[in-house]
Order: sequence, then structure tokens, then C-alpha cells
Amino acid sequence: MTVFDALRERGFIQQTTHQEPLYQLLEKERVTFYIGFDPTADSLHAGSLLPIMAMANMQRVGHRPIVILGGGTAMIGDPSGKTEMRKMITQETIKYNAARFKEQFSRFIDFSDGEALMVNNGDWLLKLNYIEFLRDIGSQFSVNRMLTAECFKSRMEKGLSFIEFNYMLLQSYDFLVLFREYGCKLQMGGDDQWSNILYGADLIRRLEGKEAYGITFPLLTTSSGKKMGKTEAGAVWLDPQKTSPYEYYQYWRNTEDQDVERFLALYTFLPMDEVRRLGTLKGQEINEAKKILAYEVTRLTHGEAEAKKAMDAAAAFFGGSGNEQAMPSIDLSKVDLATGLSIVELLKRANLAASNSDAKRLITQGGISLYDQRITDINHIVRLTDVKDDKIILRKGKKDYQVLKLV
Repeated sequence: MTVFDALRERGFIQQTTHQEPLYQLLEKERVTFYIGFDPTADSLHAGSLLPIMAMANMQRVGHRPIVILGGGTAMIGDPSGKTEMRKMITQETIKYNAARFKEQFSRFIDFSDGEALMVNNGDWLLKLNYIEFLRDIGSQFSVNRMLTAECFKSRMEKGLSFIEFNYMLLQSYDFLVLFREYGCKLQMGGDDQWSNILYGADLIRRLEGKEAYGITFPLLTTSSGKKMGKTEAGAVWLDPQKTSPYEYYQYWRNTEDQDVERFLALYTFLPMDEVRRLGTLKGQEINEAKKILAYEVTRLTHGEAEAKKAMDAAAAFFGGSGNEQAMPSIDLSKVDLATGLSIVELLKRANLAASNSDAKRLITQGGISLYDQRITDINHIVRLTDVKDDKIILRKGKKDYQVLKLV
């Protein structure tokens, strides 16, 4: 099976340019390709995993990935899929975020000996001469044609700034630079990048007289319509300091039944025969497939040891077995409990609620328990008398726990 067929079978491919020539290209030579990532946060999140896994699958059969960090374009903001203009950030922040990204990418991609590259488009975009750029690059773009692109149409009613309107030119120029410097012939990205990818390939064709190609991925949501990598408490981060390996494991463990097979195909390297077998499980048996999904994704992101600890913690909570020491926990001062703490405040400290209103909503909906006792009063006070074996256990819903250890 070809890499193109494998990517399509696993669900990575939404749209392609010149499908047959691209298919042949991927079979006959080692192709350098790139995917862009926005360095405006200090960690990647679960929503970033689909393009990361696509890169990893491509590299496994011999193709060379380039991770391009938008250190230059982040200074402007991409209107694609956005309803508001992005806040600008400093180069110092971008540099720090890039270093954090490199650590996380390295879990999935081999950067040794030039097998993959990470570059920052700020290295060339921030040095551009505006007049020369307009003359050489801007002259290749039709404003009338650009305005038909979906990424611009969706912003026209709320207002599209001129600075954002330049984004398509800059991303297209990125493709041209990577083509010239590294022989990069393929750009991959989310389906909201389709217009930008097309214009980049067209710019190469116009200025270099050679073909370049594009592949887009589907913009994933869960079966219930939630955006991938998002929970009520916020983003699911790849940084273990922002989202613990246990919380990360539980995010995947709580996958909806209808999504299990699709996520196993996209987010693990399990053979497709095994993916399909696990996807056919029904009833209680589907939980075994969810455990495999959670373990495999956590193992790839955080390593074997952390995945095992997360799995043991889940077993300790839900099966009455496993290693209780592996349970996620935070410290709580005895002094704080001496006069009592409100359940609302405790939920926030335990990272089970994002705000007072979020905590109150969870309580009134019957989603919070202290040990096995459901708490229904938003004014409930937790005291030292509630402590058992030097700890308090809070539960949100059926599967989200937090241990508060007294110190």
C-alpha cells in the first residue's frame, strides 16, 4: 500500500491538488513537505495531534517533514477559521514557545541527522523589504480572486483588516522560500488552509515554472460536535505541567463510542486491521478499545512510564485495583481547611472547574461528589473533619477525579 493510500485509509486526507501526479511523486521519490504551526501558546494541544501524526506517518515511510513555526506570520494573524483578529505577541515569546514545541514534536518526529527540520518563518519574513515584496510577490496575486477565498469571505461582515489580508501572500511566500531552500514540494494543513495552500502552489508555478502540491486534513470535531482538544475546563495540552498525563489519558478514555475507530486510525500507529476490529466492539467491550486508545496516545505523547502510571491510576479509581500512588493529586494546606473552604473554591483549586460559575453549574447539575457523597449545595463548606487518610477525593461526573493531599 502506498503512503497516499495509507493516509487516506486512516482518514487524514480531505482535499488534494493534482491527485494523480502527487500520488506518483510520493511513490517515486523522497518528498520534503511542510506543515505550519502557530507559536502563540507555550504548548501544543490535542487539536495539534492530527497534523503531527500525519507528519510522523509520512516520515515513517521515508519522506522528510519540515515543521514551520509562524514566528513572522504570528505577528499578523491568520484570518482562516477565525472570527476575530488575533492579538499580537513579541518575538521573545515566540522564541520561548518554539523551544517548548520542539520538545513536544520530538516525541513523534525524528529530527536527528536532518531527517526533519524545524524553521521559523520570522527568519525571512521579518527581513523583507516591503516595496520589493509588493513588486515581486504582490504582483502575482489578484485581489478579486483572493476575495472569493473562504478564509476572507467568512470575515468580511465583521471586518477584515489590511494586515490580515496580507496573510495569504506571506504564507504563499513561505512555500516559495521552502521550495527554493529545501526543495519542499508539498504543503499539508487543515482544510481551512486550502486557499492559502492553493495560492502557494500557484506562486511557485508562476515564479519557478515547477509544480508544487497540497493536501488538507479534515477539520475534526467529536460526534457530539465538540472541537477536538477542548473540554469544559479548557484546552487539553501536550505539556504535562498544563494537562497531567492522567488528565490526558482520561480525555482519550472518555472518547465517545462513535469516535473510537476513527481516533484509533488517526492518533495511533496500530495496524488498520486491529483498528477495525476494535471499532466493531459494542456495549461494555468498547471500553477496552477506549483504554487501548488512551494508553497508545498517552504513550506517544508522554512516554511508556507515564502512560502506565495513568492507566494504573484509572484502574485504582474505577476498578478498585491498580496503584493508588499513581492517582493525580495536588497539595492542600491544612491551614486552609482549619476554617473551612467552600466547595466552589475547592473545585477550582483541584482544577475541576474553570471559574466560580463553572463550579456552581456543576454542583447544581449534580456532577460533583466528595468521596461518594454527591454535593448539591453551592454553599457547602469542606472542613478538616472531611479529611480521610490525610486526603480529600473530589469527583466530577463519573470519571474525573482529583486527590487533594494535606500538607
